[in-house]
Amino acid sequence: MALPVLICDDSILARKQVRKSLPESFDAEFQTAANGLEALAILRSQEIGLVFLDLTMPELDGIGVLEAIKAENIDCFVIVISADIQPEMQKRVMELGALAFIHKPVNEEKLSGILKQYGLV
Repeated sequence: MALPVLICDDSILARKQVRKSLPESFDAEFQTAANGLEALAILRSQEIGLVFLDLTMPELDGIGVLEAIKAENIDCFVIVISADIQPEMQKRVMELGALAFIHKPVNEEKLSGILKQYGLV
């Protein structure tokens, strides 16, 4: 059964790049969101198993999404993919429940390793 996946990034190019970086064996149904408000609307209305989340977005950033996921007990895995490589930010997203923090652009091997580590492929 395909895993429901949400890719949330304000860049269309970045959303496509994430999808292309996934292993061919990754069985998923994809949805996309261009900002945190769109992502939360999707997360509140249906079950999503995995979220790929950017941090810097208009309307509601990735930290806001992570805070809402935690506050509302939304059951999903989150992998943050961001160009913001500050150690404090990485620590913050992990404290908010993210599985991993990946630097942009996505490294396919690292992403595949994370998905395997959590039994998602």
